[in-house]
Amino acid sequence: MSTRRILFLAPAHSVSAVFPALRDAGYEVGIAENLKGAAASIRRSCPSVIFARPSLPGFRIEELLEFLAEESGFPPVIVTADKGTAEEAQRLLQLGAHDYWLEPLDVERIMVAAREPRKPTPAPAITTLGGRRPDGGADGPSIVGRHPAIIRVLQLARQVAASKATVLISGESGTGKEMFSRYLHAMSRRSRGPFVAVNCAALPEHLLESELFGHEKGSFTGAIARKLGKFELASGGTILLDEISEMDLALQAKLLRVLQEGEIDRVGGSETVKVDVRVLATTNRNLDDWVKQGKFRQDLYFRLNVIPLRLPSLRERGDDVLELARFFMEMYAREYDLAMGGLSPAAVDWLQNYDFPGNVRELQNLMERAVLLANGRPVDPCHFLLEDGAWPLFEEDLPETSEDGSLAESRPETLESASAVMPQENDVAFSGAVIPLHEMERIMIIKGLEATSGNRTQAAELLGISVRTLRNKLNEYRSLGMPVE
Repeated sequence: MSTRRILFLAPAHSVSAVFPALRDAGYEVGIAENLKGAAASIRRSCPSVIFARPSLPGFRIEELLEFLAEESGFPPVIVTADKGTAEEAQRLLQLGAHDYWLEPLDVERIMVAAREPRKPTPAPAITTLGGRRPDGGADGPSIVGRHPAIIRVLQLARQVAASKATVLISGESGTGKEMFSRYLHAMSRRSRGPFVAVNCAALPEHLLESELFGHEKGSFTGAIARKLGKFELASGGTILLDEISEMDLALQAKLLRVLQEGEIDRVGGSETVKVDVRVLATTNRNLDDWVKQGKFRQDLYFRLNVIPLRLPSLRERGDDVLELARFFMEMYAREYDLAMGGLSPAAVDWLQNYDFPGNVRELQNLMERAVLLANGRPVDPCHFLLEDGAWPLFEEDLPETSEDGSLAESRPETLESASAVMPQENDVAFSGAVIPLHEMERIMIIKGLEATSGNRTQAAELLGISVRTLRNKLNEYRSLGMPVE
């Protein structure tokens, strides 16, 4: 039988009472009073479990949890406090603590914790979120990242996924809140049930109430038949209330009753309907401030905030931006059947220095555009199409054109000799050639339509213009006799 080792990160006098019994039971016991000593002991003796005080002189438990999050196969950490609070326990569990105990310590309980089989934690990989469903179904969604800021959230998500607890997921727009919601559903015991998402910001109050709870025939103008609401449709599964902070106060009161009683009232109905639904909610606002401003009910906030998950912004995740960029490049290269050209050093530098106000969603759209425009070459900053005049074209990419601007069978000689022409104010130079800006604009529209198989909506999004602008440009080119489709 292998030796069981226990490490205490605490003052010696606070744990001396349990030392004799643990030693007599065959355990090796170590003690450290700072992070440096704890790190050395962890690497040297690989303890089965660590018991740590929330703070010591010159030490805070957050430092240990951050250190362990970067270590492969680290042991579980149990926080021990003489006067703990529920808020502190919740916060430390969210940061990655395995459990939270109140002192005095019980020897038998310590030995049980040390005997628990070690569940090795793999080193953070490219896809750090995923796994098998409790019912043996397919893998859940994957979240890309290695940074401790995202790993801590992933650990808590894994821990609570199988429960039926209400989860409030907060974070800036584009951080992946719906992806986490789908993961929590996929990893729960409700995974074979429906997953229903409702955008609370997309509908006015009277329509949102009907959407959530349903209505009876004749309950209002246009209600020509009974309609089941999203809560009934999600029964046996999970409902996601996206952007919950935008819900009207009157409707918040009705939602609170659903959460407390597990039953709904259809609009215009006379009977209550029982529902069995796990509720997940997301917000990009600070709901504490929203409550103080009287825009969100405090009792509903407490009811939703059973398990809080705060997703970090992309700028908080360090080199994860490069991991994500490469992930999206591979995804879109496969989707569009293009070669992978990689990221140029200039593109890497640009990605690392850009703030990404739109977070992962913005990065994903950026990389789809870059993959298409790079067309198998290494991605350069110009392929992001974010700087005026920085159009990502090479001479060999240009379609053949005649002097009147229409497509021709062969490249005009004037293009080869254009380096002798002085650029005009609205011209752009590439590789010694000068292309009029209006012609380059037309070429980019052609490439955008080709890349999206003629879908104008997708082409406009790819080019960063509105569908109306695209339509007007196409009409302009046709009036000049220039084929574009």
